[in-house]
Amino acid sequence: MARTKNPAARSLLIERAAQMLRSREPVTLRSLVAGTGVSTMAVYTYFGGMDGVWKAVRQEGFSRLAVRLATVTVSADAVRDLTALGSAYLSNALDNPDLYRVMFDATFDLEDSHAADQSLHHLVRAAERARDSGRFRGDVDPLELATQSWTIGHGLASLVATGPLPRQMLAHGVPLLTALFVSAGDDPGRCRSSVEQGWNLPSSPPCDDAPGEKA
Repeated sequence: MARTKNPAARSLLIERAAQMLRSREPVTLRSLVAGTGVSTMAVYTYFGGMDGVWKAVRQEGFSRLAVRLATVTVSADAVRDLTALGSAYLSNALDNPDLYRVMFDATFDLEDSHAADQSLHHLVRAAERARDSGRFRGDVDPLELATQSWTIGHGLASLVATGPLPRQMLAHGVPLLTALFVSAGDDPGRCRSSVEQGWNLPSSPPCDDAPGEKA
């Protein structure tokens, strides 16, 4: 009889692989399952081997990002919404630093590249709305502007969520995005207000919490 797959075991191995990568531990078949209570055969059962693990780890990162972006509500202020999407992107990176580090390692393919494309499309649609409502110039390319917004978010996430800078540096996102959107044609005062409304990041964790440490 075929053995029933356990989704919890699959998730456990994905999280374990991401954490090991972040702590720069060598990830092998045996080290991945060590201490988990899961057998090495499970790696083949759930992923078809180690290459499948890396694909699944990358995919999980983008899947969680897609879920987070989908929680951003659409308002009458498209510039606020575009900022809120960038804020959600950063919040996801702060909550999932292990997975975030692996998401952009193109050594291994994604299980479903559509999920990654959909993340960017959230920003493209908000940029289109801002342009069509007159906040941005008519010649602004929504894809280009969305990519520039993503670049700002990715830079901050890389330096804070998985890098050397303190979380307070995330406040730089407000002037950076304001400058970008003003260059696209938005009114400076109105733009600043919209960006400040959309930029809603969680406060810093207590000082005695070690990075990546879980309660």
